[in-house]
Amino acid sequence: MTNITKAKILIVEDEVQINRLIELILQGAGYYNIQKAYDGASALEMIKKEKPDLVLLDVMIPNIDGFELCRLIKEDEYLKTTQVIMLTAKKMEEDILKGFESGAIDYISKPFSNKVLLARIKAHLENSNIGSALNKYKNIELDDIKKTVKINNEIIELTNFEFKILKIFMSNTGAVFSRNRLLNYLWGDEGFNISQRAVDVQIVNLRKKLGDLGKNIKTIRGAGYKLEEE
Repeated sequence: MTNITKAKILIVEDEVQINRLIELILQGAGYYNIQKAYDGASALEMIKKEKPDLVLLDVMIPNIDGFELCRLIKEDEYLKTTQVIMLTAKKMEEDILKGFESGAIDYISKPFSNKVLLARIKAHLENSNIGSALNKYKNIELDDIKKTVKINNEIIELTNFEFKILKIFMSNTGAVFSRNRLLNYLWGDEGFNISQRAVDVQIVNLRKKLGDLGKNIKTIRGAGYKLEEE
């Protein structure tokens, strides 16, 4: 998809006013392929029928809660490319981790800034390679549907966070990502207090697993990291 504003977005929020507000925010940014649901059961039916590119999912919704709905989406082979961003008033670390364990790619706490919401949506749609599941860099092949990484056609076992880091690097070769930006991409919530050291650990482990190609992940002193252009 060359224009991310054409992405199909589903808003799942039981509070009518908030649902409408999010819709207006998206429309103001040029997103018009928007659908809305107000409970988990109807949302799941709509998701299976329409296969949206992105779901903005509130945790506390009737019938099927957001965690369970996200899990059901990610367990469905047909829906694996659908991205899920959690929207919730919850800020506890265990709830944030539960969201990621359910398969969400991001977690935004209410009340949220309109600019932050749009920035997150834009970043994830751009990094999702909508319309193309395969991403290649030298001898590395990343399959975003199967969630696999191969080097010279041999599968390399990566953690979820290592996969996400490699994905954003391969989608933006040559671009420098600060530790804060990578933290924001990996863990989402601005208030989620995780040390930048966590990013360094992920990078070290990723380099090791990539073998000789690991050296292509460069440390930019005082700025962050980048994947060297081919």
